[in-house]
Amino acid sequence: MQPFHLTRGSTPLLVSVPHAGIEVPDAIAARFTEAARALPDTDWHVDRLYDMALELGAGLLAATHSRYVIDLNRDPDGTPLYPGADNTELCPTSLFDGGPLYRDGAAPDADEVTARRDAYWKPYHAMLAAELDRLKRKHGYALLYDAHSIRGQVPRFFEGTLPDLNIGTGGGKTADPALTIRLTLLCQDTHGYETAVNGRFKGGYITRRYGDPAAGIHAVQMELAQSTYMDEDPPYAYDEEKADRLRPLLRRVLEKMLEWGARKYGR
Repeated sequence: MQPFHLTRGSTPLLVSVPHAGIEVPDAIAARFTEAARALPDTDWHVDRLYDMALELGAGLLAATHSRYVIDLNRDPDGTPLYPGADNTELCPTSLFDGGPLYRDGAAPDADEVTARRDAYWKPYHAMLAAELDRLKRKHGYALLYDAHSIRGQVPRFFEGTLPDLNIGTGGGKTADPALTIRLTLLCQDTHGYETAVNGRFKGGYITRRYGDPAAGIHAVQMELAQSTYMDEDPPYAYDEEKADRLRPLLRRVLEKMLEWGARKYGR
Protein backbone atom coordinates (compact mmCIF):
# COMPACT_ATOMS: atom_id res chain seq x y z
CA MET A 1 0.00 0.00 0.00
CA GLN A 2 1.39 3.40 -0.98
CA PRO A 3 1.73 5.95 1.87
CA PHE A 4 -0.29 8.57 0.00
CA HIS A 5 -3.48 9.20 -1.93
CA LEU A 6 -3.25 10.77 -5.38
CA THR A 7 -6.09 12.15 -7.45
CA ARG A 8 -4.81 13.31 -10.81
CA GLY A 9 -6.21 16.50 -12.29
CA SER A 10 -6.68 17.91 -15.77
CA THR A 11 -4.80 21.18 -15.23
CA PRO A 12 -1.08 21.99 -14.64
CA LEU A 13 -1.70 22.48 -10.89
CA LEU A 14 -0.82 19.93 -8.21
CA VAL A 15 -1.71 20.48 -4.54
CA SER A 16 0.58 18.63 -2.12
CA VAL A 17 -0.54 17.92 1.48
CA PRO A 18 2.37 16.23 3.27
CA HIS A 19 1.42 16.76 6.93
CA ALA A 20 -2.29 15.99 7.31
CA GLY A 21 -1.88 12.21 7.62
CA ILE A 22 -2.66 10.58 10.96
CA GLU A 23 -1.73 6.93 10.46
CA VAL A 24 1.01 5.57 12.73
CA PRO A 25 2.09 1.91 12.70
CA ASP A 26 1.33 0.22 16.01
CA ALA A 27 4.99 -0.65 16.62
CA ILE A 28 5.89 3.04 16.43
CA ALA A 29 2.88 4.39 18.34
CA ALA A 30 3.64 2.04 21.24
CA ARG A 31 6.88 3.96 21.84
CA PHE A 32 5.28 7.41 21.85
CA THR A 33 4.72 9.47 24.96
CA GLU A 34 1.13 10.01 26.01
CA ALA A 35 1.23 13.57 24.65
CA ALA A 36 2.56 12.42 21.27
CA ARG A 37 -0.20 9.86 20.76
CA ALA A 38 -2.66 12.72 20.26
CA LEU A 39 -0.58 13.86 17.23
CA PRO A 40 -0.87 17.53 18.26
CA ASP A 41 1.40 18.89 15.52
CA THR A 42 -0.63 17.50 12.63
CA ASP A 43 -1.73 19.86 9.84
CA TRP A 44 -5.28 19.01 10.85
CA HIS A 45 -7.99 18.90 8.17
CA VAL A 46 -5.84 20.51 5.45
CA ASP A 47 -6.82 17.84 2.91
CA ARG A 48 -10.47 18.58 3.69
CA LEU A 49 -9.89 22.32 3.49
CA TYR A 50 -8.54 21.98 -0.06
CA ASP A 51 -10.86 19.33 -1.46
CA MET A 52 -12.32 22.03 -3.74
CA ALA A 53 -9.05 21.87 -5.68
CA LEU A 54 -10.48 18.84 -7.45
CA GLU A 55 -13.38 20.94 -8.71
CA LEU A 56 -10.82 23.24 -10.37
CA GLY A 57 -9.14 20.35 -12.15
CA ALA A 58 -6.09 20.39 -9.88
CA GLY A 59 -4.41 17.19 -8.75
CA LEU A 60 -4.26 16.38 -5.03
CA LEU A 61 -1.44 14.39 -3.43
CA ALA A 62 -1.95 13.75 0.28
CA ALA A 63 0.18 11.72 2.68
CA THR A 64 -1.54 9.06 4.78
CA HIS A 65 0.97 8.81 7.64
CA SER A 66 1.74 11.22 10.45
CA ARG A 67 4.68 13.57 10.27
CA TYR A 68 5.81 11.82 13.47
CA VAL A 69 6.54 8.71 11.41
CA ILE A 70 8.59 10.76 8.96
CA ASP A 71 8.53 14.39 7.89
CA LEU A 72 8.03 14.53 4.14
CA ASN A 73 8.95 18.22 4.11
CA ARG A 74 12.50 17.68 5.37
CA ASP A 75 15.74 16.97 3.53
CA PRO A 76 16.31 13.19 3.38
CA ASP A 77 19.91 13.67 4.51
CA GLY A 78 18.87 15.60 7.61
CA THR A 79 20.05 19.04 6.48
CA PRO A 80 18.11 21.62 8.57
CA LEU A 81 15.61 23.87 6.83
CA TYR A 82 16.66 26.93 8.78
CA PRO A 83 20.36 26.77 9.78
CA GLY A 84 20.95 28.27 13.18
CA ALA A 85 17.30 28.01 14.20
CA ASP A 86 15.45 25.29 16.08
CA ASN A 87 14.44 22.59 13.57
CA THR A 88 12.63 19.28 13.80
CA GLU A 89 14.25 16.24 12.23
CA LEU A 90 13.42 13.92 9.35
CA CYS A 91 12.08 11.54 12.00
CA PRO A 92 11.08 13.96 14.75
CA THR A 93 12.03 13.20 18.35
CA SER A 94 10.29 16.14 20.01
CA LEU A 95 6.93 17.86 19.89
CA PHE A 96 6.50 21.46 18.79
CA ASP A 97 6.16 22.43 22.45
CA GLY A 98 9.59 20.92 23.12
CA GLY A 99 8.34 17.85 24.95
CA PRO A 100 9.60 14.36 24.09
CA LEU A 101 7.90 12.44 21.30
CA TYR A 102 9.26 9.07 22.44
CA ARG A 103 9.53 7.38 25.80
CA ASP A 104 13.03 7.23 27.24
CA GLY A 105 15.34 5.15 25.08
CA ALA A 106 12.68 4.50 22.42
CA ALA A 107 13.66 7.04 19.74
CA PRO A 108 14.55 5.61 16.31
CA ASP A 109 18.18 4.85 15.59
CA ALA A 110 19.93 5.57 12.28
CA ASP A 111 18.91 2.24 10.75
CA GLU A 112 15.26 2.81 11.57
CA VAL A 113 15.37 6.32 10.15
CA THR A 114 16.76 4.88 6.91
CA ALA A 115 14.05 2.23 6.81
CA ARG A 116 11.31 4.81 7.31
CA ARG A 117 12.82 7.01 4.64
CA ASP A 118 12.69 4.09 2.20
CA ALA A 119 9.16 3.08 3.17
CA TYR A 120 7.44 6.47 3.38
CA TRP A 121 9.57 9.40 2.22
CA LYS A 122 10.87 7.96 -1.04
CA PRO A 123 7.47 6.79 -2.42
CA TYR A 124 5.84 10.16 -1.74
CA HIS A 125 8.63 12.11 -3.38
CA ALA A 126 8.89 9.69 -6.29
CA MET A 127 5.20 10.24 -7.00
CA LEU A 128 5.48 13.99 -6.52
CA ALA A 129 8.39 14.23 -8.94
CA ALA A 130 6.72 11.94 -11.46
CA GLU A 131 3.47 13.90 -11.35
CA LEU A 132 5.22 17.24 -11.85
CA ASP A 133 7.12 15.74 -14.76
CA ARG A 134 3.86 14.45 -16.25
CA LEU A 135 2.21 17.85 -15.89
CA LYS A 136 5.13 19.64 -17.47
CA ARG A 137 5.22 17.25 -20.41
CA LYS A 138 1.47 17.60 -20.92
CA HIS A 139 1.09 21.35 -20.41
CA GLY A 140 4.57 22.75 -20.95
CA TYR A 141 4.81 23.88 -17.32
CA ALA A 142 3.71 22.79 -13.84
CA LEU A 143 2.40 24.58 -10.75
CA LEU A 144 2.94 23.16 -7.26
CA TYR A 145 1.02 24.37 -4.22
CA ASP A 146 2.27 22.90 -0.95
CA ALA A 147 -0.48 23.18 1.67
CA HIS A 148 0.29 23.41 5.40
CA SER A 149 -1.04 24.73 8.69
CA ILE A 150 0.25 25.27 12.22
CA ARG A 151 -0.88 26.67 15.56
CA GLY A 152 -0.84 30.43 15.59
CA GLN A 153 1.48 30.51 18.60
CA VAL A 154 4.49 28.18 18.77
CA PRO A 155 7.20 29.96 20.83
CA ARG A 156 9.76 27.31 19.92
CA PHE A 157 9.71 28.40 16.28
CA PHE A 158 8.53 32.01 16.20
CA GLU A 159 7.73 34.89 18.52
CA GLY A 160 4.24 36.24 19.02
CA THR A 161 1.32 35.24 16.84
CA LEU A 162 1.76 33.97 13.29
CA PRO A 163 0.01 35.89 10.48
CA ASP A 164 -3.07 34.13 9.13
CA LEU A 165 -1.68 33.44 5.65
CA ASN A 166 2.01 32.76 5.11
CA ILE A 167 3.22 32.52 1.51
CA GLY A 168 6.65 30.99 0.96
CA THR A 169 8.69 30.81 -2.22
CA GLY A 170 12.14 30.09 -0.84
CA GLY A 171 12.89 33.78 -0.55
CA GLY A 172 11.72 34.36 -4.12
CA LYS A 173 13.56 31.47 -5.75
CA THR A 174 10.87 28.83 -6.27
CA ALA A 175 8.23 30.75 -8.26
CA ASP A 176 8.12 33.58 -10.75
CA PRO A 177 8.00 36.89 -8.81
CA ALA A 178 4.98 37.96 -10.85
CA LEU A 179 3.02 34.97 -9.54
CA THR A 180 4.05 35.70 -5.96
CA ILE A 181 2.96 39.32 -6.31
CA ARG A 182 -0.45 38.33 -7.64
CA LEU A 183 -1.05 35.85 -4.84
CA THR A 184 0.13 38.33 -2.23
CA LEU A 185 -2.13 41.11 -3.48
CA LEU A 186 -5.07 38.73 -3.57
CA CYS A 187 -4.53 37.68 0.04
CA GLN A 188 -3.82 41.19 1.29
CA ASP A 189 -6.97 42.49 -0.35
CA THR A 190 -9.09 40.00 1.58
CA HIS A 191 -10.60 41.69 4.61
CA GLY A 192 -9.71 40.24 7.98
CA TYR A 193 -6.68 38.08 7.13
CA GLU A 194 -3.10 39.11 7.83
CA THR A 195 -0.62 37.99 5.16
CA ALA A 196 3.16 37.49 5.24
CA VAL A 197 5.47 36.60 2.34
CA ASN A 198 8.73 34.72 2.90
CA GLY A 199 8.58 35.53 6.58
CA ARG A 200 9.06 32.83 9.22
CA PHE A 201 7.87 30.23 6.69
CA LYS A 202 9.77 30.58 3.44
CA GLY A 203 8.83 27.17 2.11
CA GLY A 204 10.12 23.82 3.25
CA TYR A 205 12.05 21.10 1.47
CA ILE A 206 9.26 20.36 -1.02
CA THR A 207 8.94 23.93 -2.24
CA ARG A 208 12.69 24.45 -2.43
CA ARG A 209 13.42 21.07 -4.01
CA TYR A 210 10.86 21.19 -6.80
CA GLY A 211 10.39 24.88 -7.54
CA ASP A 212 12.43 25.74 -10.63
CA PRO A 213 10.94 28.72 -12.47
CA ALA A 214 13.59 28.66 -15.20
CA ALA A 215 12.49 25.11 -16.02
CA GLY A 216 8.79 25.99 -15.94
CA ILE A 217 7.98 24.58 -12.48
CA HIS A 218 6.64 27.14 -10.01
CA ALA A 219 6.23 26.11 -6.36
CA VAL A 220 4.43 28.01 -3.60
CA GLN A 221 3.95 27.00 0.02
CA MET A 222 0.98 28.26 2.01
CA GLU A 223 1.22 27.97 5.80
CA LEU A 224 -2.11 28.76 7.43
CA ALA A 225 -2.58 29.71 11.04
CA GLN A 226 -4.93 27.01 12.27
CA SER A 227 -7.07 29.55 14.08
CA THR A 228 -8.42 30.55 10.66
CA TYR A 229 -10.39 27.32 10.22
CA MET A 230 -10.33 25.09 13.32
CA ASP A 231 -10.06 24.82 17.09
CA GLU A 232 -6.36 24.73 17.93
CA ASP A 233 -6.96 22.79 21.16
CA PRO A 234 -7.91 19.10 21.50
CA PRO A 235 -9.81 17.47 19.91
CA TYR A 236 -8.74 19.84 17.11
CA ALA A 237 -12.22 20.19 15.66
CA TYR A 238 -12.87 21.59 12.19
CA ASP A 239 -14.79 24.86 12.51
CA GLU A 240 -17.36 24.95 9.72
CA GLU A 241 -18.08 28.66 10.09
CA LYS A 242 -14.42 29.69 9.99
CA ALA A 243 -13.59 27.26 7.20
CA ASP A 244 -16.51 28.40 5.07
CA ARG A 245 -15.17 31.94 5.31
CA LEU A 246 -11.61 30.92 4.41
CA ARG A 247 -12.23 28.38 1.66
CA PRO A 248 -13.40 30.86 -0.99
CA LEU A 249 -10.11 32.73 -0.61
CA LEU A 250 -8.08 29.52 -0.89
CA ARG A 251 -10.07 28.56 -3.95
CA ARG A 252 -9.34 31.96 -5.46
CA VAL A 253 -5.62 31.51 -4.73
CA LEU A 254 -5.60 28.27 -6.70
CA GLU A 255 -7.64 29.88 -9.50
CA LYS A 256 -5.16 32.78 -9.59
CA MET A 257 -2.28 30.35 -10.03
CA LEU A 258 -4.05 28.69 -12.94
CA GLU A 259 -4.96 32.03 -14.53
CA TRP A 260 -1.41 33.29 -14.21
CA GLY A 261 0.04 30.12 -15.71
CA ALA A 262 -2.34 30.21 -18.65
CA ARG A 263 -1.42 33.82 -19.42
CA LYS A 264 2.31 33.35 -19.04
CA TYR A 265 2.53 30.19 -21.12
CA GLY A 266 -0.28 30.97 -23.53
CA ARG A 267 -2.21 27.80 -22.78
